[in-house]
Amino acid sequence: MSVVPSSFEQMALYGVVGIAIGALFYALFLRKQILKEDTGSEKLKTVWSGIKSGANAYLKTQLKSVVIFIGILGIFLYVTSAIAPPVALDTSPILITIGRVGAFLMGAFFSAMVGFFGMNMAVQGNIRVAEASRRSFGDALRIAYRTGTITGMLCDGLGLLGGTLIFLIFTRDAPEVLLGFGFGGTLLALFMRVGGGIYTKAADIGADLVGKVEKGIPEDDPRNAAVVADLVGDNVGDCAGMAADIFESYEVTMVSALLLGLALTPFGFKWIIFPLLARGFGVISTIIGTYAVSLWPEKLTKGDAFKAMDLSYDLSSVISAAGFLALAVFYVNDIRVFFATAMGLVLAISFNKLANHFTNPNKTPVNAVAASSKTGPATVILQGLSLGFESTVWTALLIALTIVVSLIIWAGAGITFAFYGVALAGIGMLSQTGNTVAMDTFGPIVDNANGIGEMAGLEEKPRQILADLDASGNTTKSVTKAMAIASAVLAAVSLFAAFTATVHVNLDIAADPMVFVGLLIGGSLPFLFSFISIRAVSRAAGKIIEEVRKQFRIPGIMEGLKLPDYAAVVKICTSAAQRELASIAIIAILSPLIVGILLGAAAWGGFLAGVIVTGQLLAVFMANSGGAWDNAKKKIEDGYYGGKGSENHKASVIGDTVGDPLKDTAGPALNPMIKVINLISLLFSGAILAVREVWLYQIPNTEFKLPVLAVILSAILITIVGFAIMYSKRETQEEAQKVAEDAPSK
Repeated sequence: MSVVPSSFEQMALYGVVGIAIGALFYALFLRKQILKEDTGSEKLKTVWSGIKSGANAYLKTQLKSVVIFIGILGIFLYVTSAIAPPVALDTSPILITIGRVGAFLMGAFFSAMVGFFGMNMAVQGNIRVAEASRRSFGDALRIAYRTGTITGMLCDGLGLLGGTLIFLIFTRDAPEVLLGFGFGGTLLALFMRVGGGIYTKAADIGADLVGKVEKGIPEDDPRNAAVVADLVGDNVGDCAGMAADIFESYEVTMVSALLLGLALTPFGFKWIIFPLLARGFGVISTIIGTYAVSLWPEKLTKGDAFKAMDLSYDLSSVISAAGFLALAVFYVNDIRVFFATAMGLVLAISFNKLANHFTNPNKTPVNAVAASSKTGPATVILQGLSLGFESTVWTALLIALTIVVSLIIWAGAGITFAFYGVALAGIGMLSQTGNTVAMDTFGPIVDNANGIGEMAGLEEKPRQILADLDASGNTTKSVTKAMAIASAVLAAVSLFAAFTATVHVNLDIAADPMVFVGLLIGGSLPFLFSFISIRAVSRAAGKIIEEVRKQFRIPGIMEGLKLPDYAAVVKICTSAAQRELASIAIIAILSPLIVGILLGAAAWGGFLAGVIVTGQLLAVFMANSGGAWDNAKKKIEDGYYGGKGSENHKASVIGDTVGDPLKDTAGPALNPMIKVINLISLLFSGAILAVREVWLYQIPNTEFKLPVLAVILSAILITIVGFAIMYSKRETQEEAQKVAEDAPSK
């Protein structure tokens, strides 16, 4: 058996490195194009400068707060790898340990880069889109989408570059090192998703409930003290957070494919090189597809921005499929790898269509939500809940079908090949990562541009262009959320398969009740995450509502004679977002370790299965319900069912504010949570299960040996998690004082 790739494979891998670098240069090329565009009048720049400074200030604060945490985890990763050295084939275990820690830091750094630079370009793009709307719809669409494409190319380029370089250095031992790379990216994505989600939705809810419902003023009215924080939140939540989320999915699907490829028998380098080459073809197809968005003829798009993006996504998918087929026939000599990756492409397109059906304002489900506003906010909420429940069924069935098809494709080859096929479906699904991220980032860019246009008082025609782009942006955000969830599940299923193979555990519920115990605990964890994040949004939104109300009482604010104190609301959002980061991270990292130490491998495997199943179902439900409520509100604002300012509109705003923390905070946070927990389990399974064999106490007259050290360690970890949960529930001194003031007197 060859222990090194062939000369052809070596050259192909260097070609992939070249493609990754080419993606980064394409991002620089687009950046240069965007920065040449006109930024418009001083009034536009005045509004924009507040958004720019607020977004950068928040992200810098967040990155500072996670640096120490990342450093501590890096040390912990090294120590646990030393206790239970990684399984090495061609490299010494100590070098793999060092490489894993270095890859962890690199993954975290790359994820931070994608979020930070992508968000900054989105901020640069929004003002240019606002100005371009004064010229034409096409110009505004081109600038918005190509600005988003910069973030997409950063995801593609850095993810592919890091993974391929690690493989070139460590070859057969690369999957062990890549676990650290995936973990670093996933952990940063968790921070970015949770922090950005709390920030953006607290500001959005505060701005909407006081501005639209109580005062009856437009969404981005400059008299509203929360409006700048709302626009800042779009960038830190939807741009930085989503970019980091998709980037770590890109990494983790690659890690899981290589891990399972390494476990295939008989071993061949083609199984672990094919995913990298397929990703290279994906980058090429993405560059072609993203550049074509603004070139489609009007007769095809009919002025619909989403249609233009959808056509480009389909074009990229066709090009990728052709590349996968060529690799399967001429390199792997096994057509099954083509069917597996093509299945991922089909799944991605299916998720696009399904999410579009349930969240597009022009489709029947969202129209039904909007129509329910005629009977008040309660029916709006009920209609949105029922829509979310229905959509969850179809998405779950699609993912289940993917796994079944993989079993059929690899029938007779063994279960490891079947799970390898699932991992390849994840590779195929995210081969158009650049398109996906561009579509997602397009949403907050045009949302910001629309807000800037309203605050700066642009003319009626450009305002309508921006409103149309904003409506398309809401759909693209919903579609890409569905993609992020699906990719998270496929990656997690593959990691789960790698975990069970690593610890050699048979998850037979009938034979071992501890599997069911783990399943119950794991199934409850996504609900705990959602509780913490939604409560954080609610608490912060309450503070913002009080602040906005207070400022509206200042003479001259409502009359438009003076501007409110925007910085006060920005400060509230920043503080609220940072408060929950430690609690969320502690729970995600320590909960799988506690289950492993205290309950053993069987319960640990059941725990991971529970997290994946309920996490996926809950994430889809929250994303689609929230997206439907949002677009139902937009539909009414476009003049349907009473239009802006009507009672129907107020009812829809309440539905939207209920959905905001679901679709943009709790739901998206579950994606990295699922993968963090699975990666933690893979990385630390050796050390944790070794601890269970140390310091055993034989209980008299029984066959049971009590793992004393494991019990002590688990008690310590449970205490830490308990404190984290209590801290997230604890009211601040200011909140406690407010409750005391408002309490009824006896």
